[in-house]
Formats: sequence, structure tokens, C-alpha cells
Amino acid sequence: MLKKLLITGANGKLGAVCRERLRPLAETIRVGARRGLGEAQQNEEVVYCDLGDKAAVEALVNGCDGIVHMGGQATEAPWETIRNANIDGMFNLYEAARKSSVTPRIIFASSNHAIGYHKQTDRLDANSPTRPDGLYGVSKVFGEALASMYHDKFGIETAVVRIGSCFPEPKNHRMLSTWMSYDDFVQLIERIFLVPRLGCPIIYGASANSASWWDNREVAYLGWRPKDNAEAFRSKIDAEMTPPPADDVNALFHGGAFCGDGIHES
Repeated sequence: MLKKLLITGANGKLGAVCRERLRPLAETIRVGARRGLGEAQQNEEVVYCDLGDKAAVEALVNGCDGIVHMGGQATEAPWETIRNANIDGMFNLYEAARKSSVTPRIIFASSNHAIGYHKQTDRLDANSPTRPDGLYGVSKVFGEALASMYHDKFGIETAVVRIGSCFPEPKNHRMLSTWMSYDDFVQLIERIFLVPRLGCPIIYGASANSASWWDNREVAYLGWRPKDNAEAFRSKIDAEMTPPPADDVNALFHGGAFCGDGIHES
């Protein structure tokens, strides 16, 4: 059991899932966000913090032996917004971890949008090159590089999780390949904090989907065995919508609609 687990972005969609379901992992859960956390629950500490505020982030991180970093800008946005949360905020987090009284193990919520411009005909593993599909994806590539450097230089272990589409169920045909259930996500976090030695692996955050484009063989040592499969929802999705045409970005690229002009869900 961890002594103190920090969950950043705890008011977001996945941050809230972590806040609710990771209680057994730590004696104390510290939840952080800029706003909207409500009252502290049992064994919780609520801390409001802007990731762009270096001193505030140092106070947020200090004393935590585990961090689930869900905070930051979660979709495509103007560069100024992304820079504050996902560039300056990431640097502030890792500098705070380096200076902390306890060296934390970190889970970094990266994204499939770090590799979004790969074709869906390409099967990717941890050694595949990054191909971000927007400024948001670029910020995740930066975060992955920063985590790698802080591991090599300072020994801070990080699990870089390229989250696919983490929802209660897949919402479209592309998500039949990228979907990750909440149960599989929580089990992955548990395994990351349980293994004796982590390193700085890249993990594709997806369930055991029959149509998966991603290969996690290099992180088999984690002992993570996702149990859910998006295929169970195929007939429902087929009944609700027509598959995208072959020349649509949703049928061409791993990043789907992020490779187009709009802003969509992961």
C-alpha cells in the first residue's frame, strides 16, 4: 500500500474514476485540480492547484510516493492553453518529484494522439515512432520525452500510458480498436504500483480488443491482463451507425477525427 497517492486532474472524467476506485491503493489520497473537487472524502486531502504554478505544484507533490497524473488540457486547444498545462505543467510536476522528500512512482496519462497519424493498417508497439495528430498530441510526446529523461537522469520511474478511448463502452467503429474499459484501466494502475521494478515503459491503454492495433508484449512483466473486449459492442454500434467510408480520417488513422479539422473525443 502506498502512503500517499496524488491524483491530479481529479475533477476530470478519468480523474474522477481514479478518485472513486483507487482508494484501496493508499493510506491517503490527495486529489488536485484547479476547481470543482467538492468536499474531502474519507482519507482524502483536497488541494487546488494550477499546474503552471511551479511553487504550488511543488507543494502538491511533496510527500507523495505515488502520482496518477491525469491533469492538464485533455483535447486540442490553442497553444497557450496547452503550453501552460501540458508543457510547463509537466516540467513543474517532474521538477517537484525530483525535489520531493519522497521519490514518487508516476503514471503519466499520455494519449493515442501521440501516435495518431499512423495508418490503421500499421500495428504499433513501444518502439514505433511518434506521429502526433495535433498540438495536444505534440504535448503528449513532450511529456513522454520528459518522463524518459527524468528516469534516466534522476531515477524517477514512470509508466507512460497511451490511453486509447476510455469510456464505459465504445462509441463508434474506431473505438472497437481503441477502447479501454474502466475495469481494465484500474487494474493497469494497480499493476503499475505493485511491480517491484517499473522503469519507464510505454503502455498502450486498451482492453483486449479483437480489432486492436497495438502490441503490449514489451510490458508483459507488469502482469496486466485486460479482460474486456470491445467486440461485445460491435452489433450495437453497427445498428446505431454506418461505418465511416474508407477515405475518412476515422477509418484511416489511429487518431481518428483528431487528424481532421475538428475537436472530438479520444
